[in-house]
Amino acid sequence: MVKEQIFIGLMSGTSLDGIDAIAIDLQGQPRILATHYQPYDINLRQQIRQLCQGCPNELGLYAELDSQLGYEFANAAISVIDKTGLTPQHIRAIGSHGQTVRHYPDGKHPNSLQIGNPNIIAEQTGITTIADFRRRDMAAGGQGAPLVPAFHEAYFRSPKQDRIILNIGGIANLTLLPAKNNSPVTGWDTGPGNTLMNAWIHKQQQKPQDTDGRWAAEGTCNQGMLEQMLADPYFQKMPPKSTGPEYFNLTWLKQFLERYPDNPVNIQATLCELSTHSITMAIESSPLENPDVFVCGGGSHNPHIMQQLTSQLNNCKVDTTQALGIDSDWVEAAAFAWLGHQTLNGKAGNLPTVTGAGKEVLLGCIYPNQA
Repeated sequence: MVKEQIFIGLMSGTSLDGIDAIAIDLQGQPRILATHYQPYDINLRQQIRQLCQGCPNELGLYAELDSQLGYEFANAAISVIDKTGLTPQHIRAIGSHGQTVRHYPDGKHPNSLQIGNPNIIAEQTGITTIADFRRRDMAAGGQGAPLVPAFHEAYFRSPKQDRIILNIGGIANLTLLPAKNNSPVTGWDTGPGNTLMNAWIHKQQQKPQDTDGRWAAEGTCNQGMLEQMLADPYFQKMPPKSTGPEYFNLTWLKQFLERYPDNPVNIQATLCELSTHSITMAIESSPLENPDVFVCGGGSHNPHIMQQLTSQLNNCKVDTTQALGIDSDWVEAAAFAWLGHQTLNGKAGNLPTVTGAGKEVLLGCIYPNQA
């Protein structure tokens, strides 16, 4: 194997559940060599959630978690390398997304903050590490998100059929891949994916997630609440746009609970409908006609969500990215391995038609292996 083609991708999303690590050979079609999932323990997850939401001694907690997560990400990289039977000397570089704790794309001074100190990752693994991917796009006038559409275009675009890649993580986002090669690739965050459902079940039952959507499936959607939620300005805003748990959180939900009180299980059912309806609205508003929709991220394993999407998108084929050759759990980690590859090869990683940046730019900072 040629060292320059093997990359590690590290990803932790807005669900705050843990780290996805992938070892991937990027020569030709991507070939996954190994994967590893490293969950956050309960205390660490709670600390990250506190930092995301705002807390006393915020700067001190940020500094502590930045270093702690640096070691967590390094351990995840070492674990996935061990599974390949290779050594760090076989790996060209690590692309680490880090853990987003704040994302402010529309402020006076737009910024996005991911923690998980890449200096520690490079030092602990002995492997060149690329990180801090979002802020260069923002410096060029973009939203800094979503960034994975460039990877989707490189490996999932078809000249025969319009496709949409739908990622359902904490936040849901889509990539529109027109079959016509002269049509631009576009994409945006549609709104909440799992983040509100996870927050609500954690508040009510102290569970990190609604496994398989079973609790939501027991309830009945509150139509009045759903209609008012969907009237939120974010859903009406034209792309480019991106969002996060800084916006869609329990504080945002509180205004609707006050107007439409209901029992907890019905609230969960309504939050699930909010996610699927906002996704459906976005797809139906797109210029693509009856595209094939391929789902990735944690939501792809939720049969209740998948059933709702299939029902609502009755003119579209709905499947997972497994049908395109990459397991739905590992698309985002693979994307950040690929973005690291792009940066080391002097190639842009953003799509201005997606993020709104003024130009294509190299993404991320390089922390070299000094061995």
